[in-house]
Amino acid sequence: MTDQTVALVRCHDYDPGRVARAIARQFDLLGGIERFVKPGDTVLMKPNLIAPRSHHRYPTQTHPEVILAVARLLKDYGARPFVGDSPAWTNAATCIGALELSEPLAELGVPVRQLDNPRKRRLGPGKPHAWISAAALDADVIVNLPKFKAHQQLVTTFAVKNMFGCVSGKRKALWHFRQGDDMAGFCELLIDIYRTLRPALTIVDGIVAMEGQGPIRGTNKPLGWLIGGTDPIAVETICGRLINLPPEQIPIVRTARQMKFGCAEITRIDVAGDALPTEPCTDFQFAKQVPIKFTFGRVCRSIGRQIAFLARNRGLRRSTLNSVRSRATE
Repeated sequence: MTDQTVALVRCHDYDPGRVARAIARQFDLLGGIERFVKPGDTVLMKPNLIAPRSHHRYPTQTHPEVILAVARLLKDYGARPFVGDSPAWTNAATCIGALELSEPLAELGVPVRQLDNPRKRRLGPGKPHAWISAAALDADVIVNLPKFKAHQQLVTTFAVKNMFGCVSGKRKALWHFRQGDDMAGFCELLIDIYRTLRPALTIVDGIVAMEGQGPIRGTNKPLGWLIGGTDPIAVETICGRLINLPPEQIPIVRTARQMKFGCAEITRIDVAGDALPTEPCTDFQFAKQVPIKFTFGRVCRSIGRQIAFLARNRGLRRSTLNSVRSRATE
């Protein structure tokens, strides 16, 4: 096993027992949980929590059974996992609620945290600064749990872009405004954020992928795979191979090659577990591409909607708390 090992595990549906076995096999194929985590480590589990849509109808977010299987494995090993993200829409708690995960995670003793409280961090010598969540920077270990998606600005997103969610709040939209005219520059930014945070491993939820107009409005595409590894570019390359997409057509992989980051040569990637299919999926529907760049007006509208949502949420929480206090004094 090398850093270029990619673990492929067949998992045809989200049956809890089947997913738990597939996740355990992912860790085993990649060297065992002890390779990545020590008992007592604080572990950020970083799923894709982009928007509060139900998993019953939409493949928008990392499936709850994948999140729960990883959380149980980490807890059983003696680690201290928490789930965190800074979603583009609403907040982490609301997205987790849409996945019906609030109670199961609470029963496991796994907190859900909004990745806010940003800290200014330079992304490398001569690179720009980014405001990255202190919770992500301070975690002992990060386990990256993205969703396999078509994407309307980047063709596909597999391993790398999910870590962009550690950039707090609407600063992500500002990066789209500042860097959106330059595809390679934007992909370089995403790779630099990934390298700064250094996830211990990535496990991509490709059991049911999103095809079409991702990352939010796409549709279900059953693929039946979990794809994991420590080299995110090797993982991206194998994900592309599953849907007949060459590395040179994946902007993040193309930029990684230019940066000499990761392994995009399929002949150098060691696939462990289930074999790559001899015939890849050839009917995966890709998104119609739109510009990466957000207009200034779009950024302002997005910030306004987020402020309005948070204000409503605070009002609801205050109303609920007052109701509870009132009943307690009756």
